Amino acid sequence: MNKNQSSANTSNLDQNDTPNLFVQHEHETLAFWQKQNIFQKIQTQKKDCPAYWYYDGPPFATGLPHHGHLLASTIKDVVPRYFEMRGHFVPRHFGWDCHGLPIEHEIDKSLGLSTQEAVEKLGHAGYNNACRGIVQRYTQEWESTITRIGRWVDFSQCYKTMDTTFMESVWWAFGQLWEKGLIYQGEKVVPFSTALGTGLSNFEATSNYQQTQSPAVHVLLRLKDEPCDLVIWTTTPWTLPTNLAVAVGPYDYVKALNPHTKRHLIVAKACFERLPQHEQLHIVDTLPGQQLVGKRYEPLFPFFADTPNAFQILQDDYVTTEDGTGIVHLAPAHGEDDYRVCQALDIPVVCSVQSDGKFDQRVGQWSGMYFKDANKGIIQALKQAQQLYHQDVIEHNYPFCPRSDTPLIYKAIPSWYVKVTAIKEQIIASNDSIRWVPEHIKHGRFGKWLENAKDWAISRNRYWGTPIPVWRNDKSGDTICIDSMAKLKQYTGAKVDDLHPEVVDQLTFKINGEDGTYRRVTEVLDCWFESGAMPFAQLHYPFENKDLFEKLFPAAFIGEGIDQTRGWFYTLTILSTALFGKSAFKNVIVNGIVMAEDGKKMSKRLRNYTPPQELMETYGADALRLYLIQSNLVKAEEQRFSDNGVKEIVRRVLLPWLNATKFLTTYTTLDQWRPQESTARYENILDAWIQSRLQSLTQEINQHMAQYHLQGIVSSVLDFLDDLTNTYIRLNRARFWQEGMNEDKANAYQCLYDTLMQFSTLMAPFAPFLSEHIYQTFRTLHQNKASAESIHMQKLPDAVEEKVQPNLEQAVTIMQQIILMARQIRNDAKIKIKTPLKCLTIIHSQQNIIDSMTPLLPYLQKELNVKTISFDTDESSYINLSAKINAAKLGRTLGKAIPVLNKKIQALSFTEIQHFEQTGSINIEGHLLQGDDLL
Repeated sequence: MNKNQSSANTSNLDQNDTPNLFVQHEHETLAFWQKQNIFQKIQTQKKDCPAYWYYDGPPFATGLPHHGHLLASTIKDVVPRYFEMRGHFVPRHFGWDCHGLPIEHEIDKSLGLSTQEAVEKLGHAGYNNACRGIVQRYTQEWESTITRIGRWVDFSQCYKTMDTTFMESVWWAFGQLWEKGLIYQGEKVVPFSTALGTGLSNFEATSNYQQTQSPAVHVLLRLKDEPCDLVIWTTTPWTLPTNLAVAVGPYDYVKALNPHTKRHLIVAKACFERLPQHEQLHIVDTLPGQQLVGKRYEPLFPFFADTPNAFQILQDDYVTTEDGTGIVHLAPAHGEDDYRVCQALDIPVVCSVQSDGKFDQRVGQWSGMYFKDANKGIIQALKQAQQLYHQDVIEHNYPFCPRSDTPLIYKAIPSWYVKVTAIKEQIIASNDSIRWVPEHIKHGRFGKWLENAKDWAISRNRYWGTPIPVWRNDKSGDTICIDSMAKLKQYTGAKVDDLHPEVVDQLTFKINGEDGTYRRVTEVLDCWFESGAMPFAQLHYPFENKDLFEKLFPAAFIGEGIDQTRGWFYTLTILSTALFGKSAFKNVIVNGIVMAEDGKKMSKRLRNYTPPQELMETYGADALRLYLIQSNLVKAEEQRFSDNGVKEIVRRVLLPWLNATKFLTTYTTLDQWRPQESTARYENILDAWIQSRLQSLTQEINQHMAQYHLQGIVSSVLDFLDDLTNTYIRLNRARFWQEGMNEDKANAYQCLYDTLMQFSTLMAPFAPFLSEHIYQTFRTLHQNKASAESIHMQKLPDAVEEKVQPNLEQAVTIMQQIILMARQIRNDAKIKIKTPLKCLTIIHSQQNIIDSMTPLLPYLQKELNVKTISFDTDESSYINLSAKINAAKLGRTLGKAIPVLNKKIQALSFTEIQHFEQTGSINIEGHLLQGDDLL
């Protein structure tokens, strides 16, 4: 059959054909994988291969997956697929977070009650059953979305943090820390959510800062026995009813007369000019802060006036003069430094704010009022007492609860802690063993967080969670840690199959010779403790799978968002270091935050993004995956999501790849050609070149993946596809269009077939659907039933070194550049390509490059329609080079020598200037000139 260019174009698809076609192929592939149990077969086939273990950070299934989950899921599928195809067994068990504040908050919202009200109404067991019932509300939607994006995980063996086996391993971990002396109970000021009625970890409290307005007031505290007022400044007036002291720093303070009140005001000297209306005041004295220490002042309010040791001036180095007045008001129940400074002088902690954020009955007219709502009344009371010096409003960053989106407070509560500060150096050493991608996070965001790590508050005053396994004697206060169900039975005689609080709290015991009964303490564990325990708890270690865990641990890889540097990455590192003396993982990819295209947070209300399922049903999952891994998101950077960016991946990657395949299958079908099993001989120069490019691409992809650098994959693929379609296929069309079959045509078919097969195999971890579609197309068309059932059962190749020809690749690159330049010259001269030209001269100084291009001359002649091609190494015959001194840079240094040097430089030969360009330096009149010294 006579095949020409027009018939070739009938096999090409354009962008208007693609979305539905790629989506159709993907659904066919999903059906094939499911029907043939491909994932399960691979898991079975690989079970005896070296294991590659990665952690899947478990989500809460109380909400639907969003673009951030798609990004993390893509990363957590690309990497396991790659290493699986490199010959590893990759366990892929999914997991679910089940306990903690997110679940309880959902229940409270659904009931329209506070937690306490809900527990009173339902009982503890009823409340926890309600939590248990919504834990996996959106399981089917999660499975559907994760499957649709092409991610392979075993949903049939999911672990859940509410499983008794998981909880028992968490108990074991707590018990190990207890034995090591790393657990203690103490009262501390912690970030506190009044909406949830519990304290939060520091990393939770710093995860949701918002711009908000707060009152900013300057308040006067009257010194006893002196007509002087201390000026304090605060943005939390609600803390003033429990003010018990003030602190000054190691600074000079001024005493200034207020001519209107005839009283003196005291502020730090460095803060005086920042004081409102300071120009109306007259400084009469300067005194060191130490001279103020010990002075007493009148309480602002009468509520706690009889508090021992209170209402005096203290000194501490934490006081600064960067803002405020240099005199800090101390409410020990609501500030870490306040608490510390007051405790040193035995000033009791007085907290009048209850767990729901409302004042208790001790604060008079504000009893029962929400703390924020009391600000206005407190300010008014100060004004009436003539103790309000100035009132303003400021806008600043303020921490909000990440679950309820309500303002946090700092509140002194008793909590259980892990003594992180005792093992900080070991934790930092663990971090040194981790490969972070991007690398700067290792000693930047994460490293600095570790350097400033505080003890970890792991208890929550909640109901739905793993109970802290400590029983306390109600008479002596002695404690016993029970870290297993066997130990629980040993002490209580009860065998249980559930470790939730409503079950174990019923179990008490006595010990012979002791008064009192042992009862469990009331708190539950922070769900972040469970997340950190996930590596071993999912396997019920050490009660089961001990050898398996110790063989797999630490994991080869994890990946999650940048917010997890202070969350999951952190808790994993703490627990693994404390329990096993090393990091829990070896490699981590940190992804950035996906923003909507308008730069705002993705919002269902604003409808400023395309829902994930709709996006995949428009452009396909392969395009979405490739778009995500080529973005700055895999470098922990924030990026706006662009639907057009996904569409562009279709145009630049998937279309050329599929069109190249259709080009081959169209003609091989007509010729009834079948691929050969024997190794093909690539005698044609472009056959050898495209094979060399393929091996170079293989090297690049393997190097990128060895470093966990996903971003470089797509750019390497784009370069290769451009070479394949715009150079190899286009310049070889005549070979494919020859009449009948001959050896040259068969070799061209074989080369393109081998190239597409290996390229599709290389792409399988990144674009699993189109890779599979092309593989199955070839397998069916060429009746190759002996091959692997799926492309994902193939082994990813190493580069064949003997096929890599760097000089040939360079020569073809130069040929491509010559073609572009020659076409541009024709366009400039308005000479169409149909008009033959007599001669093309290629000027290049390096003979070895000229020699390597000789076999390519026929392609150049035909492509550019020239009769002959000649070479010339004498570039000086065609090019004029000149140079002059960079006076702007060297004027001050060389001064009067510049005119003399310029004459010498202007006299330089072509060869001398060329040598400078190649080496970057030249010596003239004793002056060494380098880089941009010459222009």
